[in-house]
Amino acid sequence: MHQHCHGQISVMESQRKSSGEEDSSGERGLLHTWKGYSYSVTPERVLLSRPVLQAALGTRHGVLLVEGGQVYSLGELPWKQSQVSDVGPLKPILESALSGQRVVVVAAGSFHSGAVTEDGGVHMWGENSSGQCGLSSLAVVPNPTPVAVLDPDTSTPQTIRVLDLACGEQHSLALSAQHEVWAWGSGCQLGLVTTIFPVWKPQKVEHLAGRHVLQVACGAFHSLALVRCLPPQEARRPLPDKCGQCNQLLYTMTDKEDHVIISDSHYCPLGVELLAEGEARLGPGGSPPPGLQSSPSEPLLSSHTTVSASAPGPHPSITEHTDYERGRTVAQNGEVLTTTDCDISVAGTDSGLTVGGVGGAGSQNSPYPDDQAVKEYLKKLSDTSLAEETAKMTIAGASFQPPADSLDLLTSNLIPGVMPVTTTSSALNSLVSSCASAVGERVVSTYEALSLKKMINYYYPGVGGVAGVPGRVQGGFPGGPAEERVRLEESMQGKKSCSTGDIREEEAEGLSRRLSLPGLLSQVSPRLLRRASRPRVRAVPLTPVGGLPEAGELLPSLQTEVWSWGRGEDGQLGHGDNLPRLQPLCIKCLSSKEVVLVAAGAHHSLALTAQSQVFSWGSNSSGQLGHMESPTTIPRLAKLSEGIRVWDVGAGVQHTLFLADGDCYQPILYYSGQQVREGAQDAPQDQTGGYSYTQQPVLLPFCMNLGYVSGVFAGGQSCVALADRNVMGFIASLHELAAAERKFYCKLSSVKNHILRPLLDLESLSTALGPSSTVLLQSLARCYSRLCHLTGQHSASLTANLRRRREVKSLVMLEHASIFLDTYNEYCCSVGNFLVMGGFQALAKPSLDFFGKCPELLQRLAESSEENIPLSELLVALFYLPMRHLHEYGRLLLKLGTCFEVSSVDYQKLQDGCSKFEALALHLKRKRKEAEYTYHFWKSFPGKMTDSLRKPHRRLICESSNKALTLQNSGRFSVNWFILFNDALVHAQFSTHHVFPLATLWVEPIPEENTGLYGLKVISPEETFTLLACSSMEKAKWLRSINQAVDQAMSGAGQSGSGAGQRAEPPISRTASYTFYKDSRLKEATYEGRWLAGKPNGRGIVKWPDGRIYTGTFKNGLEDGFGDYVIPSKTLNKNDHYQGHWKEGKMHGIGTFKYATGELYEGSFQDNMRHGHGMLRSGTLNSSSPSVFIGQWVHDKKTGYGVFDDITRGEKYMGIWQDDQRQGTGVIVTQFGLYYEGAFNNNKMQGTGVLLSEDDTTYEGEFSEDWTLNGKGVLTMANGDYFEGSFTGEWGSGLKVTGSYFKPNLYHSDGDKGRAVKLGRLAVRPEEKWRAVFEECWRRLGCEAPGQGENQRAWENIAVALTTSRRQHRDSPELNLSRTHNRTLESLEFIPQQHVGPFTMEKYDSIRHYLIKACDTPLHPLGRLMETLVAVYRMTYVGVGANRRLLLQAVNEIMSYLARIFQLVRFLFPDLPEEGGAIPEPSSDSQDKKDSNCTDNQLESPKPGRVVSSSALLLPVLLPRLYPPLFTLYALEKEREDDVYWECVLRLNKQPDMALLAFLGVQHKFWPVSVPVLGEKTEVVSSTKDACFASATETLQQISTTFTPSDKLQVIQLTFEEITKEVMSSLKDNFLWSMDDLFPVFLYVVLRARIRNLGSEVSLIEDLMDPCVQHGEHGIMFTTLKACYYQIQHEKTT
Repeated sequence: MHQHCHGQISVMESQRKSSGEEDSSGERGLLHTWKGYSYSVTPERVLLSRPVLQAALGTRHGVLLVEGGQVYSLGELPWKQSQVSDVGPLKPILESALSGQRVVVVAAGSFHSGAVTEDGGVHMWGENSSGQCGLSSLAVVPNPTPVAVLDPDTSTPQTIRVLDLACGEQHSLALSAQHEVWAWGSGCQLGLVTTIFPVWKPQKVEHLAGRHVLQVACGAFHSLALVRCLPPQEARRPLPDKCGQCNQLLYTMTDKEDHVIISDSHYCPLGVELLAEGEARLGPGGSPPPGLQSSPSEPLLSSHTTVSASAPGPHPSITEHTDYERGRTVAQNGEVLTTTDCDISVAGTDSGLTVGGVGGAGSQNSPYPDDQAVKEYLKKLSDTSLAEETAKMTIAGASFQPPADSLDLLTSNLIPGVMPVTTTSSALNSLVSSCASAVGERVVSTYEALSLKKMINYYYPGVGGVAGVPGRVQGGFPGGPAEERVRLEESMQGKKSCSTGDIREEEAEGLSRRLSLPGLLSQVSPRLLRRASRPRVRAVPLTPVGGLPEAGELLPSLQTEVWSWGRGEDGQLGHGDNLPRLQPLCIKCLSSKEVVLVAAGAHHSLALTAQSQVFSWGSNSSGQLGHMESPTTIPRLAKLSEGIRVWDVGAGVQHTLFLADGDCYQPILYYSGQQVREGAQDAPQDQTGGYSYTQQPVLLPFCMNLGYVSGVFAGGQSCVALADRNVMGFIASLHELAAAERKFYCKLSSVKNHILRPLLDLESLSTALGPSSTVLLQSLARCYSRLCHLTGQHSASLTANLRRRREVKSLVMLEHASIFLDTYNEYCCSVGNFLVMGGFQALAKPSLDFFGKCPELLQRLAESSEENIPLSELLVALFYLPMRHLHEYGRLLLKLGTCFEVSSVDYQKLQDGCSKFEALALHLKRKRKEAEYTYHFWKSFPGKMTDSLRKPHRRLICESSNKALTLQNSGRFSVNWFILFNDALVHAQFSTHHVFPLATLWVEPIPEENTGLYGLKVISPEETFTLLACSSMEKAKWLRSINQAVDQAMSGAGQSGSGAGQRAEPPISRTASYTFYKDSRLKEATYEGRWLAGKPNGRGIVKWPDGRIYTGTFKNGLEDGFGDYVIPSKTLNKNDHYQGHWKEGKMHGIGTFKYATGELYEGSFQDNMRHGHGMLRSGTLNSSSPSVFIGQWVHDKKTGYGVFDDITRGEKYMGIWQDDQRQGTGVIVTQFGLYYEGAFNNNKMQGTGVLLSEDDTTYEGEFSEDWTLNGKGVLTMANGDYFEGSFTGEWGSGLKVTGSYFKPNLYHSDGDKGRAVKLGRLAVRPEEKWRAVFEECWRRLGCEAPGQGENQRAWENIAVALTTSRRQHRDSPELNLSRTHNRTLESLEFIPQQHVGPFTMEKYDSIRHYLIKACDTPLHPLGRLMETLVAVYRMTYVGVGANRRLLLQAVNEIMSYLARIFQLVRFLFPDLPEEGGAIPEPSSDSQDKKDSNCTDNQLESPKPGRVVSSSALLLPVLLPRLYPPLFTLYALEKEREDDVYWECVLRLNKQPDMALLAFLGVQHKFWPVSVPVLGEKTEVVSSTKDACFASATETLQQISTTFTPSDKLQVIQLTFEEITKEVMSSLKDNFLWSMDDLFPVFLYVVLRARIRNLGSEVSLIEDLMDPCVQHGEHGIMFTTLKACYYQIQHEKTT
């Protein structure tokens, strides 16, 4: 009840600095109380030690909340046991039970009180007989007691945090932090689905669950909630297809054989409204009905029924707007229950009612059939059992599908036999009377004619004819005698259904709906028919949907709805009737009214809007509604004189208090309602005659003495006002700010409603304005609405600040000024655009027709005093009016600032805010001037060009009509007119004009010294010209204007930069977009990106009209650097796509080209062609001809050395190419083991060659075609027999031979040795291979040819390459580098110092480390070389290339790599000695130090580490990467030998250790006696196996895990050392090995190590071993291993 706790009240900040703490309580929160309204009344001051923050009043008591969170009670407190007798009405007592808590909100019901603490806990005390205190055992609760609000739905009941509380007579409501409502107490005003009262435990009002409730208020027996509208997505669709609450389809379609049933009978469990509630608005007394009422959360109304009753009566004309769209209702189905006009036409009553339908044109609005049809229809129905049919009807017609838990209860209600007859009859009475009352008493006389009655008699035979509807009993319940009423009320409360009205109302409605459309048509709902016939209307939403996005939660919502429930006998629910509602129901007519506060008296309700108006409804017995109109069952405006803006209200039992702005900004108080005489409360009449209550609100004369009132509260008969004194002018300034904002919002709203809306609705609008201006006007209207909405929200926010905190901290306009600045800026632009396009001029005519010749309204709103001002100028003035308000903001913020110390934070904030608003005001003033200047320019400009040049956002800066600027070298008679706009420079001639966009315009002054001309050079992307000014002043003016305009155009116009802060000239480098019109290569292409002095330069993107797109870097107008180029291929419907480097507009450098055909090329380009080293993959593996080529390209053709892998034929060619043909020497291997090397010509094997097959059959001689022998040659068999002669035919298909057959002598074994073919002579020499790859690397280092160039330049190139690649990777994170990689790159960017002085081992090591790092990253030229070499090597020797005959070439290729890389390294490090050169020994003094650790040195690197060799330096880097293919070739080559060796190893390993040692002939003294097993010494016995020399064996096994020969030799050396160690431990004395002793032991270790491919390992070491190692210690050890290998192969078993 009487509740005004507006949200959470945070305690005021510490008091004003001026007044010290001790006397501050005397300045703020002073409480005054009084009763009644006569002149003699003087308020009494309630004295408290602290400022009062909030008050709440019950019938005879009150609760006060003071600063610090303490609570006082005053008045009559019967629930206190020790009621102190002298507690007068003005002597508050402290509620000590709350002393430990910090209370933030208090509430008072009629006889109970409540408080909410800071942490959201609820405390209640007072009368509790109906459970209103939420405590089950007590009838009264003497002291504040905590009440738990628990959510039972969670797994463990959670305590709900409460923000706000409201109390009625028998119930209490709490608003949770989730913005949901919880209720407890008794009565239908709880809104709970229950029949058992009292409800002790707080329960959630499920009906409002999921909605955002902003505030709750309680009357004695009714409840109100202010709810934020649902989000806007539902509002945009005129009619949703899904229910906005439960998201089920509204329409369902069922296909029958001959027709389709479209059903809209959807039952929404969340819905409410049962009957279509009227929102009657009375003609003469009330305001005119403002069009369609619809809230954003409702579907737009689809039907309007207007009934005019011209019969005599209290209201001569009722214009009724009935919302028949059953929007969010039980059945969500929009069918019309037209009880008012259903059979009036049929019965032909002559009561003077005229029925006008608003459906389709001329449609008959009564869908009912005549009496006869009804009777027959009912007859047909009565065959089946009555109850069944009723149930069916209810389900089908009204589609009432209750939730399962309420089914049993409902069915009992649905079967007529179960029901008390009286209830039924009264329910129907109430149904009819509620329909009737909505239209007025006139309709009652037509009740007899309603076919509904016949239907009712038919279905409820017990009812009999209802003898007329009883009239409405004042304050009673419609529908007959008292006991019946009681029973009806009980049965209504007993409903467990989700609906509000009575079930039987549903039934009746179900029946009437089934009868609504005869025949098949009844399958289609009228709503669908209406939907089809509704005309399309162009609508501009004048209420911005959802408010400002940024404003979000910062500002209070204006899009609100008021929901009410509880008892309604006085119409206090506002639904146009006197029925109770068990559950919350939205008051439709308040939905678009921007209600910001609701309040409830005992039996009346108030809603305060953002426009500072008050709607009131309910009991008006003492004039408490503030108007004298009836019926009072719907909200109407309280009558306050013009210009009085209400911003707070309080409601008592029979009175209402208004707090308002008057002419000055000190608030004034109005009172409306009962006059209270002390001691004569019951006297109904004033002694002076007349009324004892007000006819309309009266001003309370004493209000000016109270100071600045910040809130009013009322209850019982009392009134309370909270006031502040004006300390340092601060309070007054805050009030002034809020009052100014409220006034401004009212002003904006009236312009919107009286000017903007009517103008937009004019029929002639679009013809008068033309399409483009109409769009601009709509955009202007949108921006205006947004500004208006923001102002409304802001005024509500300021008002709330006055009612609560009264502090600067919470002012939104300081913290979030940008919201305001942006909105004003946007609005100003939209007005300017409309003005520039001559919109106001065009608007003058339609508005003249509308406002008439004397537009007083316009003049008054535009605040213009001049006479005879043209209409268009009036409109301009009117729409520019809001800009003035910015000055007002500035002034008031400054005024507030003066109340603070200059050094304080608040002062600083206010000062900043003030300057922001002032700066914007100036900026917008300048914008207005520009718009007006531009508008006048267009008026005088020749018409032809106006059309193409006049654009809404374009503003004129200056123009050369006075010949101040001419074109150099122009003809004598040519006319050149230059016009500078804010986005372009226009060069106009006689009939043509050219537009140069400013973003791509560069202007520079030409020095005057030598020419004497005042010239400006203007550069645009495709033209450069010189302008001549007539004087140096004129030149300076144009230069400055153009530069400023360019600067503005680039920075995005609209920045409020004042002239002083601008740069002298815009940057020469900038980002802009431009479409070329004559450049041949770029014609009609659009470039977007960076520019430098008229040329694209930097990152950018070009799009050609034919779909080509280039994205990447530019230099001097051409593609240069890295870029991405897409070329659509029309025929294949796919794109060619190039990604890579460009130079001077051409593809140049490394790149990847994906062809539309599916081919992919990766490699070098030059001049848009493939040139250099590259790889081309054709076709995917499963396509027609998959193949891969890797090698050298020249001018788009394969030329030079290359490897071609023809996957389909299973052949691989490695050789020389020319013009895409195989030409020169080459090798082919096939998957079937054939091998050819020799000459190729014209893509065929032609000339001399050698061919080997898998089984070693060999042919040497002439070839003519692929695999075709033709000419002289020798064919050798695998066994050594051979043919000599001339051959013809294809290999493998039968050869013709003319010649001799030789079988070599078996005894001349040296003869067949000579026959063995030397392979590789006819193949490409290794140093000829991959020359392009190495040349590329040299080029990267800045050398034209290998070895020719400067060392310094090479290092610079490396540093540049690394830095740019790193930057590129940083810019595109998808290529992200690991952190180690990044560190490697950073360390490589430093150029290693080229040392002076002799070359030492340290220098050698530093070079080695540098190479390892450089080869690790492909961004370094050496690393890239390494990566490419690995790729080509693998391409050559993997797959078909894994042919044992290629081993020699593979080894030689590696050697050639080493030589060529070494050349590069020596170029980079010139002081590195050449191959085989020695590294000088360090000088003698350091030698001594070295000696001490000489032995260690020996282990690490072999002695020849002192000699420089390419293999020692480079193999560790190269070989690990090439190892797999190379080792595979070795394994294939040594396959036979390895098999023999392996068989022997397996056989010998079966023997135990002792036997094997004996077999191998190891001397006894070397046999281990004991071996360590798991750390313990164990004797060697005859059965011991794999235990002797185990550590040496393990060491040797590591040979397979190393890559380079030197590492493998190291392993062999360690193995020898392990053997020595083990022998030494058993011999215990020093000894030296002889080879004879050592060999058998080593042989044992080799056998036990079981190395599978030992032969391959041996050959690899032999082939790649450093030549200088061969004769050292390592060499001897290696020879031993080799000997072991051969020994094992030839070991005979014994």
